[in-house]
Amino acid sequence: MATDQGALWNRDMKQGTAQQPRETFKLLNRSYGTTLVRIGAHHVPRRSLILAASESFLIMLALVVATFFRFVNASVALDYLSHPTNWLRFGLVTAVCQLSLYYNDLYDNRAVGSRGLRLVRAFAAMGIALLVLSLLYYWIPSIRLERGIALIAAAVAVPTLMGWRLSLDKSKVFSHPLERILVLGTGRSGINLAAEILRRPELQYKVVGFLDERGGGETRLFVTPGIIGAVAEVDEVAAREEIDRIVISLGERRGVMPIRQLANLKLQGMPIEDCLSLYERLTGRISLEQLQPSWLIMGDGFRKSQVVRAAKRLNDILFSTLAIILASPLMLAVALAILLEDGAPAIFRQERVGLGGKSFKVIKFRSMRKGSEKAAPSWTADGDPRITRVGAFIRKYRLDELPQLFNILRGEMSVVGPRPEVPYFCELLDKEIPFFNQRHSVRPGLTGWAQVKYQYGATLEQAKTKFEYDLFYIKHLSFMFDLTIILETVKVVLTGRGGK
Repeated sequence: MATDQGALWNRDMKQGTAQQPRETFKLLNRSYGTTLVRIGAHHVPRRSLILAASESFLIMLALVVATFFRFVNASVALDYLSHPTNWLRFGLVTAVCQLSLYYNDLYDNRAVGSRGLRLVRAFAAMGIALLVLSLLYYWIPSIRLERGIALIAAAVAVPTLMGWRLSLDKSKVFSHPLERILVLGTGRSGINLAAEILRRPELQYKVVGFLDERGGGETRLFVTPGIIGAVAEVDEVAAREEIDRIVISLGERRGVMPIRQLANLKLQGMPIEDCLSLYERLTGRISLEQLQPSWLIMGDGFRKSQVVRAAKRLNDILFSTLAIILASPLMLAVALAILLEDGAPAIFRQERVGLGGKSFKVIKFRSMRKGSEKAAPSWTADGDPRITRVGAFIRKYRLDELPQLFNILRGEMSVVGPRPEVPYFCELLDKEIPFFNQRHSVRPGLTGWAQVKYQYGATLEQAKTKFEYDLFYIKHLSFMFDLTIILETVKVVLTGRGGK
């Protein structure tokens, strides 16, 4: 086996030598980094983490300043700050404020565009944080701050945070590109990647240009920037343009990829990767359009150890038991509302496909008029006449899903996973979407990565996109990823985003 690999390497090196004259080793003297930080399986822009960390510091600082204003006497204030329990109280205030900022989309540039809207949301976030803290202090008096500190801190923190954000916007510190990317080849995956980067300036990536595999630059690209050289010139272009990362987007690699030049660049520390891998990190989905089986086979992920499965099942049991107890009054109210509007039954059972392709009966609150289930299966459309008034409300805020907690407790579902699909649609989508049956390798979920990242799928194309998110989840299955999805689910439920 080792001999065969050596022969292949020698052959590729000879091909590279035949294409290019031998050159001396050049040191590019570049400092390679990344603008994305991995948390679990999710990649977060470094900009968002820096902003969150700096604002946490400013909130803590506002609490310290408020302490001195509250007590006036410096020695009394210092004595108050010397107690560790008071710093824990400060930490709780900071956590509540940060969650409020997060749930108001103030760390997502795509969600909040204009400066004026950001200011409005920031004031709303601080108001919500004060309300939540007031309720916590009422329920648990022992965690309460000294009277007046929270209000003074709010008066200090709001203008400070606004000034900090405005100064960052004015300085353009987060809009300046930190990584310069060179695309090797003119394949569709590279063009899609460039388009995604152009849509998301907060990533601080810049596609410098494409290298044409034909060598003549005659290929036309419907994206900016265009072709700046030939594939065989990769080392020269990388040095001239001060490239930080090379991504490969070649339709045909045999006899085209400059193996020797790429090997030299890799030995210098230059990050080199497939276009699909970077696209996956940026979007949180695995593109099926250019997916190659070799990329799936040779890549990492898709490991489902017995320990992870056991821990996930234990979490499901604990979560569903606690949630059923806490949500019982709400479920009773929803059932009563359905009965008053459209009569019995309040519960709807439907066959869905679960783990290993086995069918089970999913339990939901009925959101459509009686008899709707007798019609042929169809995706729900906007303004669907089958949906009742109560049904529209509970679907928007996902309250119709609450009875599925019992499916989770019985082991038919999990808290997080791909949404369980109707057998009819599974058969249809399996014929149209490659690897679709892989979604049955894990338990279906009450919520999932596709549910928090994408809209309701009502067409074949939308179902395909949702599966790309599901495939990403299956690949990166982990406890931290599940926790991220649950936090995002809370945001979706509170805003009623994406429901039909």
